[in-house]
Amino acid sequence: MTATAGTAGGPAGRLGFQSGQVIQEWGYDEDVDQTLRDALVDEVGVELVDEDYGDVIDSAIVWWRGEDGDITDLTDLLVDATAVLEEGGLVWVLVPKMGSEGHVPPSDIGEAATTAGLQLTTSLAAGAAWLGVRLTGPKGR
Repeated sequence: MTATAGTAGGPAGRLGFQSGQVIQEWGYDEDVDQTLRDALVDEVGVELVDEDYGDVIDSAIVWWRGEDGDITDLTDLLVDATAVLEEGGLVWVLVPKMGSEGHVPPSDIGEAATTAGLQLTTSLAAGAAWLGVRLTGPKGR
């Protein structure tokens, strides 16, 4: 499902997404970074699919805030988000930046990821108010 054309110049490229990929979005709410979402859609050329999408996906975005639940809830969501993830696909957990209401420490994300069979690989500023934490799954899932 991975297209050959890249989107290296903007947010999609920074997050490792490529043109034409199917990206499933989890935890959408009014507080998400709409500018980031719009840029991803523009660069990838495909609308983000929601939590109810039932086919294979290339990558996933999980918007997560402290009030969304505890580590067990995040683990469960990550298991759900990766159930139809293509081998080699990326999962980005987007949390409010440090010092912001709803911030979740990367260590909590790492613990949930490990329990869900994923590995935390990197983090970056994903938007004006959001930190992105990149997760990858083991090969041959």
